Amino acid sequence: MKNMDYYIRSEQSVYENIIRSRKDLLQKVIQMEKVDYQAIVIFATGSSSNAAFAAQLYMSDKLAIPVYVEEPSTAGNYMLHLNKNTLYIAISQGGHSYSTIHLVKEIERQGGIVFTLTSDLTSPIAKASTRAIDLGMGIEEMPYVTLGYSATILMLNLMALELALLQGKIPEAAYQSEIAELKKINAHLSQVIEKSAAWVDEHTQELMEAERVFFIGYGAAYGVAREGETKVTETIRITSFGKELEEYMHGPYIGLSERDYIIFLEPQGLLEDRAEKLKQFLQGHVKKIRTIYADAGGENADDLLLGMRTAELLTPLFMTIPIHLLSFEISKKKGINLEVSAFPEFDKITKSKI
Repeated sequence: MKNMDYYIRSEQSVYENIIRSRKDLLQKVIQMEKVDYQAIVIFATGSSSNAAFAAQLYMSDKLAIPVYVEEPSTAGNYMLHLNKNTLYIAISQGGHSYSTIHLVKEIERQGGIVFTLTSDLTSPIAKASTRAIDLGMGIEEMPYVTLGYSATILMLNLMALELALLQGKIPEAAYQSEIAELKKINAHLSQVIEKSAAWVDEHTQELMEAERVFFIGYGAAYGVAREGETKVTETIRITSFGKELEEYMHGPYIGLSERDYIIFLEPQGLLEDRAEKLKQFLQGHVKKIRTIYADAGGENADDLLLGMRTAELLTPLFMTIPIHLLSFEISKKKGINLEVSAFPEFDKITKSKI
């Protein structure tokens, strides 16, 4: 039976396939007219939204334009004001999200350009879109997605690179350098998985006892923090929050408890010193503070050092692995069956999926 662990350990082979097949997967992007878009808006919800936030800053950096992430329901019902100089992207991994399908139909009806990312080209959203793009990962047979989240980040990054090359914003040499870096990251994924699995195993007991978890990240790691909130809430079913560093420092810290379990997601980028200051404060009030470092660093034996030296904005491609693994392992230890829907009547009543 395929489970979350299976899909986490499939990421390396899927990444390899996506990178190798990128020109075919993104053919509709590559063949589009050379339009100098001034902004990108990504519509997504759930883990797809988390992935969009994880890719947002890399895309903006490579294209030198603002990239926004919006909820499809809010946009579709309240503020869908299309702009011909804006490129739209809709994400629905399974392809059945009601709000995203509705939005794609409305953008198409109004004549907007929207690319739809999905893992199922036979799904309702693919049928509703004239520019559907296969995520290149197959269909993930689990409601608690891990592989799809990661594949979405990679595809968005590659989409930005292809657009940047098409628009002349980066030269061929820079494009090839970025592809080489993606291949390097992929080559080390198995090591990241093993380090993460060992860390989760060592910290199983304290994770089992956690009542409330905070994931704190900055920059591209904000998307990782959001995914931490989503997965821990879905799988372990305890209170969990994913906060941007500065956001946490502007109010939520006041409600902290010494029993909180706080995980810093450290991509070792522009705001690392700022994050260290927050840790110094929290150490006087909270017993369990752990940090997941992209590379090396820190003096706390309880921290996880993933040993991947790469650009800050690429770290979401691997930094979520320990979070997905802990979600799977701790839910299993708690006897939570993730292969059975917790509330089978939910979609029937709410019509959130088509």
